[in-house]
Order: sequence, then structure tokens, then C-alpha cells
Amino acid sequence: MSQSDQPQGRSRREFLKNTGRVAGAAALVGSTAPHLYAAENNTIQLALVGAGGRGTGAAANALASTAGPTRLVAMADVFDNRLNNSHRALSGRFSGSVDVPEDRRFIGFEAYREAMDCLSPGDVVILTTPPAFRWVQFTYAIEKGLNVFMEKPITVDGPSSRKMLALGEQSVKKNMKVGVGLMCRHCKARQELFRRIKDGQIGDVLELRAYRMAGPTGSAATGKVPKGKSELMHQISRFHAFLWLSGGAVSDFLIHNIDESCWIKDAWPVQAEASGGRHYRGDDVDQNFDSYSLEYTFGDGTKLLVNGRTIPGCNQRFASLAHGSKGSAVISARGHAPSRARIYKGWNMTKENLVWSFPGKEPNPYQVEWDDLLTAIRRDEPYNEVRRGAEASLVTAMGRMAAHTGQIITRDQMLACEHEFAPTVDRLKLDGPSPLKANADGTYPVPMPGLLKDREYGSLA
Repeated sequence: MSQSDQPQGRSRREFLKNTGRVAGAAALVGSTAPHLYAAENNTIQLALVGAGGRGTGAAANALASTAGPTRLVAMADVFDNRLNNSHRALSGRFSGSVDVPEDRRFIGFEAYREAMDCLSPGDVVILTTPPAFRWVQFTYAIEKGLNVFMEKPITVDGPSSRKMLALGEQSVKKNMKVGVGLMCRHCKARQELFRRIKDGQIGDVLELRAYRMAGPTGSAATGKVPKGKSELMHQISRFHAFLWLSGGAVSDFLIHNIDESCWIKDAWPVQAEASGGRHYRGDDVDQNFDSYSLEYTFGDGTKLLVNGRTIPGCNQRFASLAHGSKGSAVISARGHAPSRARIYKGWNMTKENLVWSFPGKEPNPYQVEWDDLLTAIRRDEPYNEVRRGAEASLVTAMGRMAAHTGQIITRDQMLACEHEFAPTVDRLKLDGPSPLKANADGTYPVPMPGLLKDREYGSLA
């Protein structure tokens, strides 16, 4: 819908707000208003920027939402095969809500602009590219007056964190609705657990523990650039392997456990001390450690202990736990969803000590976060998760830097760190160089704790 198509004298945001009120009234009268959403003006249009697996999943949640009609009208990526596969999958599942002809499928580093140009103020752009590009694309979304859903993490280093915090303030001033993909905070079971812990049901929170220990995950372990392939495009296709693109395994995989634990504590840690290492690597040339042990300290001295591992053949565990002066709690038991949130008396989490568990089936938090965002858009309610998402990304990076340097890193040190992984990220070209160059033997610079103390990788010279 173009600006000229809007009802005269009313903005699209106002129109959606008012139709959201009508939707609430229609729910009371049931079948007397069966065509409430028939008007084109009431359909929130979507553009997907980053059409990989997570982007396709986010778009599916948006199209499946019960919070009023949505339509996907534009898509962008740097890989045409990923875009086409995503389009095929979404069209097959949501044939009536996907309207993305070939001339609205854009390829390249500027494709995000072309996709957003297909939207009107009040519509939603989905930003699910590797996190390195988040601040660049969010800047343009603010210029366009679009609402945003962006995947986590939303920053990867100190400079990008400072940029995102400033952009977040701009988006609040513009009344933008922005969701960040830390969906665990939208989990109904965890929300009830949070309320019970705030009510004192496990006493004072004394310690938190979190684990994400699995085999090789995502593209975190990666070999050398194949002959004849662009180094830049290879790195983007294997983005978990490179710190400039994703923040690596810690930022992309451990952030959920760190964020949900900080939420339950209702505070952000002020410093981190950590260790980790690279073990039997074979031909892998990525920048990740195979294991991480992070110790976060909150302002009151409470500790959050986080263990991450991506080594095959080892015991696997995926959980977050809280221990209090009166009892203990399961924040998540075996993954993100369902959480299987529980409260126990004492610290022995046995069946006979169970005090509370979430009743019934847990709603899917990936869907709930979209329902919450779209509802806020239609009701024009304050809804902006940028600062929380930036803080979660920052403290996760703080733990990562502590492991990679072998130093105690404070939150303020992490935010002030001047090591910008990709200072040219806003100027990349499809046929251009990468911000990260391979060594002569095809390997990449890796963290060297104790040797490099003020940055996570680079030359010792």
C-alpha cells in the first residue's frame, strides 16, 4: 500500500491502532463480523531480510500469528539459492499470504534497502542476517519508520554495542515497535516462574548455572575456503565460525541461557572471568574455542556459571538453573522449548521435593513473541526490546572476551573496547574482500589468552 492509499488525514500506524481496537470489539460479537480483516489497509506487510533457516522460521511465525493478517511482500539475501528455497517453503505453507514475485526478491548487500522500500511506515521488516549487519540494516529501518523484528545477538563487539544502544534510543523516540529474538522471555512458563521467584518462593537467589554442551553446532567448526570460492561469501555462509559475523559460538549459542538466567536474577552482571580452549581441531580453521567456562558476577556478588561445549562424544546438557536460600528452580530443562519450568524445596531437584511446575502444555515462545509484537503494533502500545537485546548481547560478548583474552572483563570495559571486528561492514560488495583475511596457510587468527590481552584476535606484533 502506498502512502496515497492511506485513509486521508490518518497515518498507517493510527489506522492499525484503531483496527486493533475494532478487532478486540469484534471478538465480543463473534460471527457478526466475519470479514473484519478484509480491508487491505489492515494487513501488516512484511519484508524478510536474511532468508536462511532462522529467517524462514521467523517469517512463518509472523504469517501464522493470530494477531491479525500479515502478508510477506519482499525478500532479500546475498544467496539466491537460500532466498528461493525460503520463498518456496513459505509459499507452500502460506500460499494466500505470500506475495513476492521475482521483482521483489533482491540479492546483494544493498538488497535490504530494496526490500524495505517495498514497505510503508507501520509495516514490519524481519532482520535475520548474520548479526554483523544488524546495526546497518536497523539504521535504514529507523529512517523508513518501519517496525522491526531482529534476531539475536544484535551486537558482536564494543563498537557495535555502542551503535545499537544509540539506535535503540532513536527507535524509542520514533515510537517504533521492535522485537528481539530472545524468545525465552516470552515463554509463559518462565514468566510464571519469574513472578514466583520475585515473590520469594525460592528465597534470595544465591547462584545460577547454565549449560549448553552438545556436539558440533551450526557452522561453528569450519574448514578452509574452497578453491574458486569468494572468501567473503564463504565466511557469510559459515557465519558461526567467524567472530566478525556472529560473535562466534558463545554469542550465537549461549546468549539464550545467559539472558534467561539474568532475567531470573533481574540484573545484568558487572564482570566476567572465563577460560576455554581449542582441542583436536583437524582441518577446522574457525575462530571458536571448543569449550567455554564463564563465571559472571552480579553487583551483589552473586555468580552465574555458564558452561558451553561443542565436542562430539561428550555428555550433552542444555539447561539453566537457579538456587535460592529456600529452594531451587529449573529455568529450562532440556532446551529452549518447552522449558519444563519447576520449583523445588531445597537444592535436591527430586520428585519428592517438587513444589510447583507449569500446568498444561506450554505455548510455543517463538510464536508468542510474534503475537506480542503484532498486538503491540495494532494497539500502538510501547514495545521496544532493543536495549534489553543489546545488554544481553554485550554481557554475552563480555564472557567471550574474558575467555579469549584470559583477563577479567567488566561490562564497562566491554562496552568501551575499541576492537571493531568489521569496520567496513556497511561498505561490503559481493565481489569484494572480507574484513577478515586468511593467513598464508588458509587459517585465521584465533584468540591467544594471556598473549593478546586487549583484543580477541590479531597479530602479536
